[in-house]
Amino acid sequence: MTELSIVRVFVGSGGTGGNPLGVFLDGPAVATGRQAIAAHLGFSETVFVDEVTDGEAWITIHTPAAELAFAGHPTVGTSWLLREVGMPVEVVRVRAGAVATWPDGDLTWIRARAAWVHPLVIDELGDPAAVDAVTPPVMGAPGRYVWAWEDESAGRLRARYFPTDLGIAEDEATGAAAVVMGERLGRPVTIRQGVGSELHVRPGPDGSVEVGGRTGWVETREYEAAPARNTEAGDPQPADGSAGTRSGSASGRRR
Repeated sequence: MTELSIVRVFVGSGGTGGNPLGVFLDGPAVATGRQAIAAHLGFSETVFVDEVTDGEAWITIHTPAAELAFAGHPTVGTSWLLREVGMPVEVVRVRAGAVATWPDGDLTWIRARAAWVHPLVIDELGDPAAVDAVTPPVMGAPGRYVWAWEDESAGRLRARYFPTDLGIAEDEATGAAAVVMGERLGRPVTIRQGVGSELHVRPGPDGSVEVGGRTGWVETREYEAAPARNTEAGDPQPADGSAGTRSGSASGRRR
């Protein structure tokens, strides 16, 4: 048994929406079988925190079907959660690189690069009603992100994302896609996604993009890990072919 924390990330200003995220703060307690656990939980992403030390956290991110080198709502949500439990960090390290993070009022921000994001098909549609009318692709088909301006002059847009290639029918809020949109549009924008989620996006230094949002608790509960996979086969490798989990115990090195 190990402890699972569940939070909602990119919650709207009225408390609506928010993408659920599962976080295992004691990642070494579930060092194997992570992909099976993520598939069992069924969240868009599940995070395993392997180490927290000197203001930095090392994490891995899994969708129900694959491990990702970077994703937005897991890095925002994990940063917020670590601050809430008394382990604030300034950097969240993922396979793609070092993600700077900081709080500002009720928002938690990250700074990332569009090059870190898994391939996305992005389609601009004519208006928000067209976005709302899109039928999700079948599971396993290439994912699709659709968007339209609600108010271009004010920088407000409506979006939906269907990451069916990652085992998810529709994502409630997608920080990685927001990073790509921030690079493409090159201006501050507010994204309304899903049933009521809200993402704040703005250009960062040196070609980076900053994404911020609100996060809230859902629950913390005990989780009995699924049986470990065959140790000879091991867990599936990350989609980008990067190296395995950082060694060392998070529980023994938190500050």
